[in-house]
Amino acid sequence: MAFQDKTLKCRDCGKDFVFSAGEQEFYQSRGLEREPARCKDCRAARRRSRNGEAARPMFAVVCASCSKETEVPFEPRGDRPVYCNDCFQKAKATK
Repeated sequence: MAFQDKTLKCRDCGKDFVFSAGEQEFYQSRGLEREPARCKDCRAARRRSRNGEAARPMFAVVCASCSKETEVPFEPRGDRPVYCNDCFQKAKATK
């Protein structure tokens, strides 16, 4: 059976997220019949709250590459550049 990416809406935050063909194949291989109802971020937050973990503090920063405002899960030291997720992925791919 060929799977195709599906766009679903998160029940917690309301954002659209992609249920990829690879994820669908994984769900089928594990016998899971229902599609996920939450996006990746909301699933992770729910898992943390279930395990009694506190939410990680986020710090507001400006990306050193594109100057976009973003949040990171660590306190910047000031001696190294901090990137948004998109710029970080691009920099990581070039290495």
